[in-house]
Amino acid sequence: MDIRFQVDSAPVLGPALVLFAAGTVIRVRRGVWDKRRGLLRLAAAVHVAAVLSLTVFPLNVTWGEYANQAPWIGQINFVPLLTADITMVPNVIMMVPAGFLLPLLFRNATSASRATLMTAAASLSVEAAQLLSYIVLNNGRSVDVNDLLANTLGGLAGYALVTLALRVPALRGSLLAAALPRSAASRADRRRTATADGTQDAPIAGPVVRP
Repeated sequence: MDIRFQVDSAPVLGPALVLFAAGTVIRVRRGVWDKRRGLLRLAAAVHVAAVLSLTVFPLNVTWGEYANQAPWIGQINFVPLLTADITMVPNVIMMVPAGFLLPLLFRNATSASRATLMTAAASLSVEAAQLLSYIVLNNGRSVDVNDLLANTLGGLAGYALVTLALRVPALRGSLLAAALPRSAASRADRRRTATADGTQDAPIAGPVVRP
């Protein structure tokens, strides 16, 4: 039995983005989400969809006579920088928005090291998905430690950019207005404000609210 077909990103990610955008509009109109914070969530969703479109899709499903018979372990490049070249640059650029958005969305992105680890974890998940697609679907994608390094570097660059942007008065207000209440950027701003006022920042109680 020979099965071969391709699953493109548009039929999968397109409807998912439309549904998320519709849900965002509904929440903004009901006052559940602030407009700027809704746009921030939507921007993050678009970035995730773009990354998946570039790294996981299209899914080329091949079973049967023409399936790739090479062992899955051969699809992994474990040696860093041995084959590094200019093709790593797009992988760096791809994750810059992730590093930029992390402190605006999540409370754990409180430092460059933590943001770097979060970006590395996201990149590792993508590489694992690529390997799984090869094992299950014979998708033909390889897993490269250089991609992991490049993605992580991009996340670090994005974090550096948002850190610089938050120091620019013309940008700081808009970014903090869009940042989620429990995000690292919002919490840091409250601490700075409390310090400037000579008061102590009260601890945030209650469960962690995921964006």
